[in-house]
Amino acid sequence: MASAASSPAQPKDATGVLVLSDGTVIWGRGFGASGSAVGEVCFNTAMTGYQEVMTDPSYAAQIVTFTFPHIGNVGANGEDVESKVEGAVGCVVREDITAASNFRADKGFTEWMAAQGKIGLSGVDTRALTRRIRLSGAPNAVIAHAPDGKFDIPALLKRAQEWPGLEGMDLAPRVTRSTSEGWEGGAWSLETGYARAPRDARPHVVAMDFGGKDNIFRNLVKAGARVTVVPAKTSLEDILALQPDGVFLSNGPGDPAATGEYAVPVIKALLERDMPLFGICLGHQMLALAAGAKTIKMHQGHRGANHPVQRVGEGWGETTGLVEITSMNHGFAVDADTLPESVEQTHVSLFDGSNCGIAVKGKNAFGVQYHPEASPGPMDSFYLFEKFVGGLG
Repeated sequence: MASAASSPAQPKDATGVLVLSDGTVIWGRGFGASGSAVGEVCFNTAMTGYQEVMTDPSYAAQIVTFTFPHIGNVGANGEDVESKVEGAVGCVVREDITAASNFRADKGFTEWMAAQGKIGLSGVDTRALTRRIRLSGAPNAVIAHAPDGKFDIPALLKRAQEWPGLEGMDLAPRVTRSTSEGWEGGAWSLETGYARAPRDARPHVVAMDFGGKDNIFRNLVKAGARVTVVPAKTSLEDILALQPDGVFLSNGPGDPAATGEYAVPVIKALLERDMPLFGICLGHQMLALAAGAKTIKMHQGHRGANHPVQRVGEGWGETTGLVEITSMNHGFAVDADTLPESVEQTHVSLFDGSNCGIAVKGKNAFGVQYHPEASPGPMDSFYLFEKFVGGLG
């Protein structure tokens, strides 16, 4: 790694490059789509699930560095896509992509990345890049792939430096659906794929889509709900017109304070009406904002499938103190020091003590920072869906 002012000579086989906003130039071999994309560089420590990561809308405007060296070796398939909208713009990996070696694969990872319009960069010392992020924070950068190996490094650097970054950025409008829809997908099995949601009488959950992962909606169905998914900017009146028994607040990308400018007043009004609420990730953060807390930008964020979280709130009975292995993907967090008396902290990260769960006292309203639908435990956190749906009557 070196700055643009003293950039190392481009290796002969370099068809890809990552240019950080501080001038650092990282050469590699490009794969997937050709072109360039700008975003924040983060790292993810998961050993599996790269296709889920790349299609998670929470990664919009981000370039994911995978710390596990062998990415792409099980190929890609249509069932493991979490959303059809924008996800991560690109990824950085250690080893070159090999041929798919899994019976579920219907495409190689390189071919799939190209079809998705996502840029990949292999042959990078991902340990060094990860250490850099841990020490200095997540940088803005441009990732580029040119099969002919021709790059305008000064232009790429200028683009990286002019990009404003995620703080203050509302990305939900880029990843939310445009119209309301009844959710039809159910649980997945190896034999039959995804089931269809039952049509019997069930508690009705209206899910506000700030960039939701499909598997969240499937888990709500699995827990016994009928789900209607609505756009991020749906008004209070339109939500109430759907006659929900509860409202779910989805995950999503960007700064929660920015998205909260239009979402928090709606959430606050739902709280005042004692509407049952459940938020995940961005939805959790905006629930906290609506209850009077504040959010902060993290130094490096939490992204991976091995994050230990402990239950610390009252009301868990014999399971108070229990530790869940969780999946996380967030660069912002609820500032626990700003939680008002009306809000209880229910979960904390055992890595850094940051807030991972809240409950509004006297109301059926709670949220978690992590992703229970990703099932890294694998079933440690499914109780959250059961708790929400089971409390709807």
